[in-house]
Amino acid sequence: MLSPERDLWSHYEPVHAIVYFDPAVSGCLADAGLHGFWNGYFAGRAAPLGAVAAAPVTALFFGFAPEMVAKALPKVWSRITPAQAVASRLEAVSRTLHPLISDGSLADARRVADLLVRAAEAASYDGRALAAAWVDVDVPDDLAGRLWWAATALREHRGDGHVLAATLAGLSGLETSITHVADGPLARETLQPNRGWTDAEWDAAADSLTARGLLEPGGRGLTGTGRDLRTRIEADTDRLASGPTALLEAEGALVRQVLGGLARAIARAGSLPAGNPMGVPFPAGS
Repeated sequence: MLSPERDLWSHYEPVHAIVYFDPAVSGCLADAGLHGFWNGYFAGRAAPLGAVAAAPVTALFFGFAPEMVAKALPKVWSRITPAQAVASRLEAVSRTLHPLISDGSLADARRVADLLVRAAEAASYDGRALAAAWVDVDVPDDLAGRLWWAATALREHRGDGHVLAATLAGLSGLETSITHVADGPLARETLQPNRGWTDAEWDAAADSLTARGLLEPGGRGLTGTGRDLRTRIEADTDRLASGPTALLEAEGALVRQVLGGLARAIARAGSLPAGNPMGVPFPAGS
């Protein structure tokens, strides 16, 4: 059984994640003059922070190798402004999501968009710099844009909370990724290259986790202590995400119905593949 917070995340995360996997959206910044997937990724996700350098983004994004982030930032800001990056992404999202929303009830979708926007605007952003930057972006007027904006604010809110929980548990971003691989369906061969870590860096961090009694020798899985630590991190992540979930509780069934339907439409359109390197799930029944 998923916690209410994680269950809600599984419903809004696919809506947000089309920016990484739908070519019409992931490539939108190329039309504005910024080429290369990872240049677009770092520019598009970090844009609300302003023309930020690599170090703060490495800290906030948490799981990426510093050298990988530094290949994109601050270089990208000489090719596109943060405001252009946000505008291009929102335009592409609206264009792509709108026909998928029309598969269901537009009245229900508008109601859910309003609920999600209110929950995002009412959430606490203490210690959550990336989420706070996104919630400071003007809410789009169109339905698709509003749904994506709210899903993004909520997922970055949860993500920032996860970083806080993992840091409190004494894990670095790389170590958190390694424990995630050891405890879940994502393979090292998928996650490591998508986070920019060398074999030497990954192996050294894995050896450190083994020495601390959290990882089995050879990285074959988590020890009992390691599983307990991950359980505690996930529980803390849920607790830190409980505010928005509580705000949506009264109409949670409608929220999950609409977002689940949209997730199924996203899957049918091929805008988010199964087994993706982010480990983005689809809600039950999708």
